[in-house]
Amino acid sequence: MKKSVAMLGCLLGILLLAPSLALASGGHATLPQNLPIYWIIPFVCMLLSIAIAPLTIPHFWEKNFGKVAVFWALAFLIPCAISFGPSVAVHEFLHAILTDYMPFIILLFSLFTVAGGVRLTGSMVGTPKVNTAILAVGTVLASWMGTTGAAMLLIRPILRANAHRRYRVHSVVFFIFLVANIGGSLTPLGDPPLFLGFLKGVSFFWTTTHLFTKTLLAAIILLSLFFIIDTILYNREGRPVPEASKNSTEKLGLDGKVNLILLAGVVASVLASGMLDLGTWISIQGIELAGQNILRDMFLLLIAALSWKLTDPHSRVLNDFSWGPIEEVAKLFFGIFLSMIPAIAILRAGTNGALSSVIEMVTHDGQPVNYMYFWLTGALSSFLDNAPTYLVFFNTAGGDPVHLMGEWGPTLAAISAGAVFMGANTYIGNAPNFMVRSIAEEQGVPMPSFFGYMAWSGGILLPLFALLTLIYFI
Repeated sequence: MKKSVAMLGCLLGILLLAPSLALASGGHATLPQNLPIYWIIPFVCMLLSIAIAPLTIPHFWEKNFGKVAVFWALAFLIPCAISFGPSVAVHEFLHAILTDYMPFIILLFSLFTVAGGVRLTGSMVGTPKVNTAILAVGTVLASWMGTTGAAMLLIRPILRANAHRRYRVHSVVFFIFLVANIGGSLTPLGDPPLFLGFLKGVSFFWTTTHLFTKTLLAAIILLSLFFIIDTILYNREGRPVPEASKNSTEKLGLDGKVNLILLAGVVASVLASGMLDLGTWISIQGIELAGQNILRDMFLLLIAALSWKLTDPHSRVLNDFSWGPIEEVAKLFFGIFLSMIPAIAILRAGTNGALSSVIEMVTHDGQPVNYMYFWLTGALSSFLDNAPTYLVFFNTAGGDPVHLMGEWGPTLAAISAGAVFMGANTYIGNAPNFMVRSIAEEQGVPMPSFFGYMAWSGGILLPLFALLTLIYFI
C-alpha cells in the first residue's frame, strides 16, 4: 500500500509539473493523423506482458507489474517527445490521464469500495440452481447499476457460495461474460460506450428496445449452457455441501445496507454528469475539464469515503475485502491507457489513418455493412477501450443520432452490441473483467491466463456472436 501511495505521489507531481512544461513549450499540439502503425508496438508489448509474464516469470511479475506498466507507457511517451516535441507528449499524457484514466479509476475505486461494504449474510450453497440464479440477477442488475457495480456487488457472494466446490473457474468465467459485460447492454448506465451514445443524443431507452431480444437470447443461451456445465461438474464432485452451512444459524440477509444507498448515489452522480452542462472549469494545455465531470469525481470520492466510514470494519473483513485488486487494476491500466494512445489516434484518423482499410470495410456502395460494424467494433473493443472505439464507429456511420436511431437503426444496434458484448472476449475488454479476475484469484480460484481465458471466450462466445450475426446483422 505504501508503494502505491508513493506511485500516486509521483503521478500527482508529474501532473503538477506538466502544465508548466506545456506552457513553456508554446501551446499544445496533437499526434499527426498519418501516424504509422508501428507506434502501437508499446501497446502490443503491454498486452503481451499481461498475457505471458505471469506464466513465464511469475515471481518477477508479481513484484514488478506496476513498473512494467510504467515502462511501456514511457516506451511511447519518450519516443513521442523526441519525434513530435515535448508539448505533444505532455498534451497526450495529460489528455489520457485527466480525461480518461483518472475518471476511470475514480469510478472503479468508488464502486469497489461501496460494493465491498455489502455482505450477503447466511449460508448460500453454490448449487447449479443457486449459481445460475446469481448470474441471472447480476445480468439484470448490470444495465441499471453498471457492469462494474453489479460485478463488484455479486462477485464475492458467488465466490463464497462456491468456496467448497472443486470446480469454480467456470463460474467466474461465465460471471465475466454475463454480469461484467453482456448484461450491461440495455441502458446508458450499463456500459461506458452506451453512456457516450446517450451524451451524443441517443435516447435513454433506445438500446433497451433495440438490444433487448439480442441480449435476452445471448443471456438465455449462456445461462443454459452454464447450468448444464455446472450440473455436470457438481455431480462429478459428489454434490458437496459445505460444513459451514450445516451448522450455520445466521439468517440470509444483507449487512452494510447503507452501501446500497451509496451505490445509488454513484449511479446518480454518473447520470447527472451526462445531463448537466456546467461549462469548462479548468483548462490545461487545451484540455478542458468540465465542471460537471469535476463535481462527479468529487462526489464519487466523497461517497467512497462515506462508505469506508459508515461500514463496520468487521463486516469488510468477513466480506474478504482488500485493496489488492483495485491496486492491480490501477497500476496495469495506467500502462494500458498511455500505451494505447497511438492506437486510438490511428483509429480516430479514420480513412486518413494507417487503419483506413479496416474503417472502409464497414461500408459498401454507400450502405452500411452491419455485420462488419458488429465484428470490427467488437474486435477492437476486446483490446482497446470500448468507449472511444464505439465513438469511432458511431462517427464513421455518420454521427447523426436521429439518422442512426431511424433508418440506420440496425447499424447503431450492431455498433452498440459489438462494443458491449465483445468486451467479454479478453480480460481487458471491459473495466470489471480484470478486477473480477483479481478478486477471484485473491480468493484462491486458479483463474486461466490471458490466453487461457481467450480460449474460453473463443470457444463459447464467438459461436454465440456468429449466431447473433446470422439472426440480426445480415
